Amino acid sequence: MTPNFSIKHSNYRVHEIPAIVAMAVYEKDCADWVDQAIVSIRQQTYNDFLYVIVIDGHISPELLAVIMQHAEEDERLVIIEGSANRGLATCMNFAIDWSLSLKPQYFFRMDADDISELNRLEKQITYLTKHAHVAILGTGLIEINEQNHQVGARVMPQTNRQITRLLPRRCTINHPTVCIRYKVFTDGYRYDDALHNTQDYFLWIELAAAGYIFCNLKDKLLRFRRVNDFYKRRGLIKSLNEFRARFRAMRWLNRLTPYNLVYACMVLGLRMMPSGVVKMAYKLDRHLLEKIIKH
Repeated sequence: MTPNFSIKHSNYRVHEIPAIVAMAVYEKDCADWVDQAIVSIRQQTYNDFLYVIVIDGHISPELLAVIMQHAEEDERLVIIEGSANRGLATCMNFAIDWSLSLKPQYFFRMDADDISELNRLEKQITYLTKHAHVAILGTGLIEINEQNHQVGARVMPQTNRQITRLLPRRCTINHPTVCIRYKVFTDGYRYDDALHNTQDYFLWIELAAAGYIFCNLKDKLLRFRRVNDFYKRRGLIKSLNEFRARFRAMRWLNRLTPYNLVYACMVLGLRMMPSGVVKMAYKLDRHLLEKIIKH
């Protein structure tokens, strides 16, 4: 247990567990959305898991009350509290390290403003049980707005070849949908906690270069919250990190081509454009990705 984290609530009675669902919550998260996220996991058709919620620094009494009410009702919830905001990567790494003694097989990501479909865990575990060579499994998703209305959808490349071939141009795994085999972590891999964004993109590149097999299900098993400022979120630091990730993917995956270089530079420039331009580019990118997947 590091000084930054402590167990705030834990009533679980198991020594081993097949699956861990990990979610970080911080002060700006909406209490209603966190409630919906937690409910969507508690009601899963597959129920042999621990739900590790890491409170990333100070949160409001209202938000804490929502989390603790669920924890009191469901012994599968483990609440970990951080003394200061450390970021998603640090929270996830702590959840991974804390749970290793339970010998889990699967690590599921969940975000505090999203909603998992009720058969998400079951479908991903069923697939991984049948495909032992796959180490990282993502899914498609439905994009929803603040009122839970569908505003879009996203399906990613499905095969390992497609996923790794496109990594120099885009992050080809929807991070909130992912399930990772714990062997990846027992082999020593972790999120880079020096990064406060794009940590998933860098991890996928590292794992792809090491030869781990990726896959995405076509099924849309998560409702991803796309709020009004979605197209304004990427500041200069995140845009530069994405550029660094693309360049690393080119080098580590032997795909340093003029096309990939030009693409990375164009995306970096696009991130600096007004939100209306970014929105148009986002829709075009989704359209092009669908065509690539079909072919």
